[in-house]
Amino acid sequence: MQGCVITTLAKATLLGAAIGLAISAQATAQRLVDPETSSVRITYVEPVNPAHQPIMERLKKREVLEDLRDFLSPLRLPAPLLIKVEGCNGNVNAWYSANVVTYCYELIEYIRKSAPKETTDEGITPEDAVLGAFVDIMLHEISHAIFDMLKIPVFGREEDAADQLAAFILLQFGKDAARRTLTGTAHFWGSMSVSQKLEHSDFADIHGVAAQRFYNVLCIAYGAERDLFNDFVQKGLLPKDRAATCESEYRQIVRAYVDLVAPHVDPDAQKKVQAMEWLKPDDGK
Repeated sequence: MQGCVITTLAKATLLGAAIGLAISAQATAQRLVDPETSSVRITYVEPVNPAHQPIMERLKKREVLEDLRDFLSPLRLPAPLLIKVEGCNGNVNAWYSANVVTYCYELIEYIRKSAPKETTDEGITPEDAVLGAFVDIMLHEISHAIFDMLKIPVFGREEDAADQLAAFILLQFGKDAARRTLTGTAHFWGSMSVSQKLEHSDFADIHGVAAQRFYNVLCIAYGAERDLFNDFVQKGLLPKDRAATCESEYRQIVRAYVDLVAPHVDPDAQKKVQAMEWLKPDDGK
C-alpha cells in the first residue's frame, strides 16, 4: 500500500457531518470525457455507517468525482485508475494501492470537523478550509498513482514528492482558486500540528509531521506566487530564512514536472481543461 496520507488520526473522535464541495463549475452537464472510454474510473461506494449517507449524497449531487475525472482527462495513463470514496471501518485515511485511490468518508468527516467555525484572522473561510484539504489530499493520492503507473523515479521520500506535486497542481487552478485551496490546505496541516502530540517514533513515519507539511505548502505557494502569498511572510507564518529558498524549491518542482510528468499529458486536452473554471464560490459548504 502506498500513500496513506494520514496515519495519526485513526484514534480521533469524529463528529457526524456532511460535506459539499466540487472541483468544477461547469455550466452544463456536458463532460470532457466519455465515462466508457476514460482511463479514470470513479465509484461512490454505499456507506455502511448511516452517518456517512449525507456525505455520499452530497458528493454525488455535486458530481465531485465526475468533475475530477474530467480534470484528469489530459493525463495519459497506461491502465485504468479507479478513484473511489467509501467507508473505511472507522479509519480516517486515504491511500493509493494497485491502481486504486481510496478516500474514506471518515476522512471527509474529519476535515469538516477540523475546519474553523468562522473566517480566521488570516482570512481563511470554513468553506476554503474544507475545500483545500479535501482537494489537496485527493491530489496527493493521485500523485502516488502517477508515480507508480507512469514509472516516474522519485529522489527522496515519495510522500514529500506527492505533497509537492499536489501543491503544484493546485497552483495551476488560477490565482483565486490557488489562493483558496492552498490556504485551506495550510490551515488543515497547521491546525493538526497544534493538536498533534508527538512521540519520538513519529519522526520515523514515512510522512513528514503536520508542522513540516504546513511550512512546506506555504513555501511552495510563496515560491510560485510571491505577490499572491506575500502575507505568509508578512504575518510571520513562513519564516524569512525559509522564504528566501522557496522560489528555488518551486522551480525544482517545475523542472521535475516538465521532464517527468508533462510528456504524459495531452496538450490539446489540457487546453480545454485550463479554459474551464474549476471551483465554485460556495464549494466546501
